[in-house]
Amino acid sequence: SAHLPAATPPAKPALTLTRLGADSAPRAERLAVVVARRYRVAERAATEVVDAVFREAHRHGLDPVLVLAVIAVESRFNPIAESEQGALGLMQVVPRFHMDKMAGLPGGALLVPDTNIALGARILKDAIRRGGDELAGLQRYNGAVDDETQAYANRVQLERRRLEAELKKSRILELYLN
Repeated sequence: SAHLPAATPPAKPALTLTRLGADSAPRAERLAVVVARRYRVAERAATEVVDAVFREAHRHGLDPVLVLAVIAVESRFNPIAESEQGALGLMQVVPRFHMDKMAGLPGGALLVPDTNIALGARILKDAIRRGGDELAGLQRYNGAVDDETQAYANRVQLERRRLEAELKKSRILELYLN
């Protein structure tokens, strides 16, 4: 039998500094590590999701940690998640409610993380604009406008605070070790 050379592990994908900006890159890299650990996602996949989130959050004027918190609550970072109501992908986009925004997308496109995040961020930004503020926008994104307890918005905000705390801890640890 032939002896095969040892396989070298694939290089960790670098976040695209030109798209993220030099100031955002270290934060994005730390967030990718936080996402990978907290949600048990492969670091490469977490890096790709965080890269797309930063790109789309910047494009739509959103906080990337807010978008990551929505993804955490909606799908726990499962790119092929599908709800009983037909919501798809990381941001659980319901196609029948957003046909106008999906023009030209091929079937199955919502299960592609970059496409799902691009569309989800656009829908989230529109929901916040239409709701008047972030909490009302989150409720609108979830289709729970009439929920006076704002349960969904509160869950997203709690997850956002958890991510921010983990990010802060990772920064302190990084400073301590260097």
